[in-house]
Amino acid sequence: MCIRMISLSYIKEIFIKKIDIIMENQVNVMPRIGEKAPSFEAVTTQGKINFPSDYSGKWIILFSHPADFTPVCTSEFMTFGKMSKEFEDLNCQLVGLSVDGLYSHIAWLRTIKDKIDYKGMKNIEIKFPLIEDITMNVAKLYGMIQPGESSTSAVRAVFFIDPQGTIRTIMYYPLSLGRNFDEIKRVLVGLQTADNFGVALPADWRPGDDVIVPTAGSCGVAKERMESHDENLHCYDWFFCTKKLSKESVESKLGK
Repeated sequence: MCIRMISLSYIKEIFIKKIDIIMENQVNVMPRIGEKAPSFEAVTTQGKINFPSDYSGKWIILFSHPADFTPVCTSEFMTFGKMSKEFEDLNCQLVGLSVDGLYSHIAWLRTIKDKIDYKGMKNIEIKFPLIEDITMNVAKLYGMIQPGESSTSAVRAVFFIDPQGTIRTIMYYPLSLGRNFDEIKRVLVGLQTADNFGVALPADWRPGDDVIVPTAGSCGVAKERMESHDENLHCYDWFFCTKKLSKESVESKLGK
C-alpha cells in the first residue's frame, strides 16, 4: 500500500512538472491578416473596455509602445495626440498599450500635456484609451512581446482592424525606431479606398493617383481592355491596368 501511494505521488509530481514545462514553452500564435481580432477586456486610462466589440462599426488602430517616460514613445504619443482628430474624421479609434501600470500611464500623459514641448507640439492631451497590461496578457495575445528584441517590453506594433473586427494590416517596428505616422494614415486611407471602390493601390499611392483595376478574369475581358479607347483606363499589359480616381471621389467616401 505504501509503495502504491509513493508511486502515485511520484506520477502526479512528474505530470505537474510536464504541464509546467509545456506552459513555459507555450507560444502564442500571432494574429494574422484576414483573421478576427482577438478579444479581451482591459483597464485603460479611459476606463474599462471590451475589445474590439466596444468599437464595432469603427476602424481601430491598436498600437503598442515599449514603455512610459521614454523619449521615442513620448514623441510618438505626442504625434498620435496631435493627429487624433484626423483619425477620428476617418471613423478610426486609436487604442494604445504598454506593459506599464495605470498610474504610470496617467502620470506620463500628464507630463506630456503639462511639460513637453517638442517640434511645435505642446499642451497635447491624449484622450484615446491607453491599456494597462502589466501581466503582458494582451501584448502576448497580439504577438507584441518578441524576445529577440525584448522579453520585458512590447515592440512598436500597429494593428489596423476594420469595422467588422477583421485584422487588415500589421506593422512592427523595433524599440529604437519611431513610427512613420504619415504612412500609418496613408494605410488607413488606402484600406478604406480599396474597400469603397473595389480597387488595388500601387506603390506610393496617394489620393488622386491612378488606382489598379482587378486583373482580367478571362481572355475576352483582357482583349477588351487592351483595345479600349476609354481615356480613364490605361493598360500597361493585359494583367496590369489602371484607371483615374479623383482625390475628391476618394475623400467623399472616407470614414463612411
